[in-house]
Amino acid sequence: MPDSLNDILLVATVFAAVVIAAFWLAIVMWAYRDMRSRSRDPLAQFLVAVLVFLLNVPGLFIYILLRPRETLSAAYERSLEEEALLQEIEERPSCPGCGQRVQHNWQACPHCHHRLKKACVNCDYLLELPWNICPRCTVSQVSYTSDGTIATNSRHVQPSEPDPIDAKWVASQQLD
Repeated sequence: MPDSLNDILLVATVFAAVVIAAFWLAIVMWAYRDMRSRSRDPLAQFLVAVLVFLLNVPGLFIYILLRPRETLSAAYERSLEEEALLQEIEERPSCPGCGQRVQHNWQACPHCHHRLKKACVNCDYLLELPWNICPRCTVSQVSYTSDGTIATNSRHVQPSEPDPIDAKWVASQQLD
């Protein structure tokens, strides 16, 4: 009977050792694969595997505390989402008056009636408001005001006419 009890204890001890060794190797493999999904650096992947191999469960806790926050695939998906959002924002213009979404071919905002674009005087191509020349037909977009002066949409400072010189400052043509 004592031999059978020793045999049962030996089998149970070997079974427990095999289970613990399998669990230990599974932890090492999991840590290596997890780090591989979070970093492209092969040295970091190797160091994590060695850390967990040598320290076992405490090494696993250290790795979990220090590992990168997101996986490479999650970072890639996040960057794709951000790029899609930025592209969507760039594609949809908004009204400078009220901030509502407008179409590219609208001349005025239907919400606040803010003027968005103007039509070319020659070919009716829609132009941005500050443009002074049509990029399609190269016709100048000069307009005249009611008093006959040229109205410009330029944001540049226009030179003004000098003030007339007072007659008392003009030298006389006659010499005494």
